[in-house]
Formats: sequence, C-alpha cells, structure tokens
Amino acid sequence: MQTRLLTAADAGIYRNLRLEGLQTNPEAFGSSFEEEKDMPLDLFASRLEGQGSFTFGAFENDDLLGVATLVQENKMKLKHKANIFAVYVSPKKRGLGLGKQLMLEVINKAKALADVEQINLTVVSANDSAKGLYTSLGFEVFGTERRALKIGTQYFDEDYMVLYF
Repeated sequence: MQTRLLTAADAGIYRNLRLEGLQTNPEAFGSSFEEEKDMPLDLFASRLEGQGSFTFGAFENDDLLGVATLVQENKMKLKHKANIFAVYVSPKKRGLGLGKQLMLEVINKAKALADVEQINLTVVSANDSAKGLYTSLGFEVFGTERRALKIGTQYFDEDYMVLYF
C-alpha cells in the first residue's frame, strides 16, 4: 500500500471512492450521496486543489482504497487549528492498517504546516473502530454533540476529538 497527496488529476477516482463512502457509511459524512452524485467532476477536482486543503489517498496498485482530508483554518485567530474530514477506507480493505497510515500522513502534514498546534475531528460516537484508531494516535474526546446527524428518522451522536502538539 502506498499513500500520497491527491491532485486534480485524481478527481475521477476520488469521486468514485467518495460516492462509495456516502453509500456504504452515510452516517460517517455530513454530506449525502443524493447531494453529491450529480456534482460535476471539476467540483471534485477543485476540492483536491483547495488552498490549505490536503487530501491523502491510500493506493494498492492504481486502486484508490482510502482517503483522509486535512484542512487548515485560515482566519488569524484560528490558524493554530486544522481539521480532519472525510476519512474513509473501502470495506474490502479495512483492518489492514490503511486508516492508520492515512491518519499518520495527515498528522505529519499538519505538524509541518506553519502555525498549526492542534488537529480537530468529529466521529460518530458509536464508531468504536474509528474512535479506537484516533485514541491510539493521541486524540482525546472533548465533547459530544447529541443528534449531530439525522438520516431519515435515525439520529447519530458525534464525538469531538482533538490532538495537541
């Protein structure tokens, strides 16, 4: 498995994996498959080229199997923070360490950015495997938002986690 920063040239494979994630684990994302399925490819390309945004991908040969995005805050009073979004590993490759590999890439990138002192993320409270991974990397829960997401009639709580360095 290899990891690398995605570019606009990866928009097609990124879009495919993102849509898979939105269908497979809708509770893990603030967005929905219905909202993103008809978005133009250039929108996905622009996400990968955004200022202060870094999306890493995990590959086996040419197959994109996992992603994680880091976004640094850009306002003067918030520049000491970065946020992790859209962490996803395809079910066919879960349990092999791809999530950890991606998270280490994101953490290392955050540490290399000027001004960043902490990384924040949210995770569905019931997602024990993801929470276990984040905790093993030094993240701590600092709050819980009840009913953070609603899919149909079902609510999902989210834990807020932080890593200071």
